[in-house]
Amino acid sequence: MNRVVHPIEQESYRRLRARLDTSHFPPLTRAVVERVIHSAADLDYAGDLVMAESDLAKAHAALHAGAPVVVDVEMVGAGITRRETVCRLKDAEAGPGLTRSAHAIRLAYEQVGPGALWVIGNAPTALEELLTLNASPALVIGLPVGFVGAVESKAALRESGLPAVSNVSEKGGSAVAAAALNALLYHPTSSEETP
Repeated sequence: MNRVVHPIEQESYRRLRARLDTSHFPPLTRAVVERVIHSAADLDYAGDLVMAESDLAKAHAALHAGAPVVVDVEMVGAGITRRETVCRLKDAEAGPGLTRSAHAIRLAYEQVGPGALWVIGNAPTALEELLTLNASPALVIGLPVGFVGAVESKAALRESGLPAVSNVSEKGGSAVAAAALNALLYHPTSSEETP
């Protein structure tokens, strides 16, 4: 991917690295941590995010091989650049014991099947629903935000053993979820030169 980095972004990263040493992180983990921090201007994410480099490497390969990207809300999709996303929220309906966000996840899974990258930055119930499916994801970026259900859904994601990016606190949201996916999207593949 030929991506021109704006001077403002370059300066932002320079300042971030001047305030926080991220050099000890493995390459993909560092990319995710830095891009999430950059998106939120919140250095605390360095100690709040949870991920495994091996999961990120497999997800990076799947993403660059064309695996579908599913988002829980259009706002997350809008933040993911240079890649089409699937969001079925407009088609979803709430029902007894089922939120609209959870139904949207069911619809998206019916559309894309196994092997997708799932990016959830808004609704804990979307993440909870994904965990009930046999989705065999390439990666779940589970960063829903909120005081009700967010911490619990992210803990359930980590306990599931699925390849994932999550965080421990209530923090999260569309911008940071999209940033985590963009970090993998922007990171060079073995066939590209590192800038």
